[in-house]
Amino acid sequence: MALLTVEGVSKAFAGVRAVRDVSFEVPAGAVLGVMGPNGSGKTTLFNLISGAMRPDRGRIRVRDADIAGLPPHRVCAHGIGRTFQQVRPFPGLSALDNVLVGQLYGRRRARGAAAVAEAERFLALVGLTGKAHVPSARLTLLERRRLELARSLATGPDLLLLDEFMAGLTPSETADAMRVIRQVRDAGVTLLVVEHIVWALLDLSDRILVLSAGEKIADGPPAAVAADPAVVDAYLGSQGSGPRA
Repeated sequence: MALLTVEGVSKAFAGVRAVRDVSFEVPAGAVLGVMGPNGSGKTTLFNLISGAMRPDRGRIRVRDADIAGLPPHRVCAHGIGRTFQQVRPFPGLSALDNVLVGQLYGRRRARGAAAVAEAERFLALVGLTGKAHVPSARLTLLERRRLELARSLATGPDLLLLDEFMAGLTPSETADAMRVIRQVRDAGVTLLVVEHIVWALLDLSDRILVLSAGEKIADGPPAAVAADPAVVDAYLGSQGSGPRA
């Protein structure tokens, strides 16, 4: 059984279809990459899955539970977490306290020393050991992204939606971020990843879903998707030789 099943999901704004009849599945333990040009519907799709938006039609299921149209806190209770393109930790709180806030809204709400130990474990998982008591305002961009990831993990997700986790990072920082993503996957979290750094997404993903103008144009192994003429045209036009970041 798939962990996440999306069936015929559509969303329009003022008559313009942002997502059109998109269907796919995410097996437990997999990394599914989602790519497409700007305006292709990637973030709208994430908003529909996470409960930030209600689909006009279609079904979204976590295992056997239909979550389409549920508010974000109820989607979270079904085991879906999310990060955002613009990281916004609470600047006046330490890294540790930011993660503890995530636990307050999670499925497994530890208390006291147990909560602190759990938060420290998530900080260690994302590579922020030693930063627990540093105010989040003093962290670098990469560290703030890692903190947002730790805060999302603290909600106890089975499936985590990563929305451009590597945006704005240098090549070396991107490599570090990829290692962190693999560590999260190895810890048992299924991942749905939107990313504009195409080479990184192809390297990380077990399968790639490609959107263009709100429609699914490809879904398959990374190498096959990268060579798909429809994907090449969506990124570069008919004169291109392959997708780029």
